[in-house]
Amino acid sequence: MTAAAHPSEHTAALSKDRTRIHIGTAHRPVTKRPLALTDALDFWSFAGAAANVAMQMARPGVGYGVAESKVESGSLMRHPWKRARTTTQYLAVAIIGTEQERLAYREAVNVAHRQVHSAPDAPVKYNAFDRDLQLWVAACLYIGFEDTYQLLQGRMSDEQAEAFYVSSSTLGTTLQVTEQMWPATRAEFDQYWNKACEQVVIDEFVRDYLNDLLNLRMIHWGLRLPFRNLLKFLTIGFLAPIFREQLQVEWTSTDQRRFEHLFVFVAFVNRFIPRFLRHAGTHSLMADVRRRIRKHKNLI
Repeated sequence: MTAAAHPSEHTAALSKDRTRIHIGTAHRPVTKRPLALTDALDFWSFAGAAANVAMQMARPGVGYGVAESKVESGSLMRHPWKRARTTTQYLAVAIIGTEQERLAYREAVNVAHRQVHSAPDAPVKYNAFDRDLQLWVAACLYIGFEDTYQLLQGRMSDEQAEAFYVSSSTLGTTLQVTEQMWPATRAEFDQYWNKACEQVVIDEFVRDYLNDLLNLRMIHWGLRLPFRNLLKFLTIGFLAPIFREQLQVEWTSTDQRRFEHLFVFVAFVNRFIPRFLRHAGTHSLMADVRRRIRKHKNLI
């Protein structure tokens, strides 16, 4: 590992105000039943997708594995729409799929992952089958769902957060993460997350890759121009301070207020959209997975 790819120089465990975004409002319950991860399947969840990629790639093993990957068919920069489909379908399978469907998707992903490993002389060592790196990626995915849910519905209590967290392990166990590796409780997850964030570092190589992502350089300029500024704003807003610092992006108190006000408005509008419409995208993706399995078509 190069000097630039060493973990950040933290002398103590990071605190939540460094590793998580700020959620200002208290929870506004829309149901009396216990919360579950399936409550976070609103189409708004995709607003933080680019930020989640940045979080995952902030671990050098993941960052270099993605940026150096020779699997062109799954490249985010070469095939952005296909990569978006396969990633979102993975999430759908992990959260609402059956065990058989998770197994089928795991086998499909494993085919691609077998090609993702560092060269013997690489400055950063990585392997797509590294369970610790997969645990980090799955934890980032969980953070993404929890953050978007709370931005829409308000900050959960400890009891609500525990109920929301209960079924989340499949985000990792759908691949090689074992049930024993996944933190058993929401409090233990916080401990894991703050400790794992001590290994966050984005060097120039990975930062250049992520800057291309933030500036939408992988899509046609006709789509890029109208959406680039909004994507950058949302992406930076969804990043906790430690990730913004490593990405070397600016975020002011005015930006934070604008971000929070935006989601106050989005949350208000969201209350008037029926759940089946808000969740339709995920169920449509799941239906496509089932069609591909039934017809023996490639899943990724």
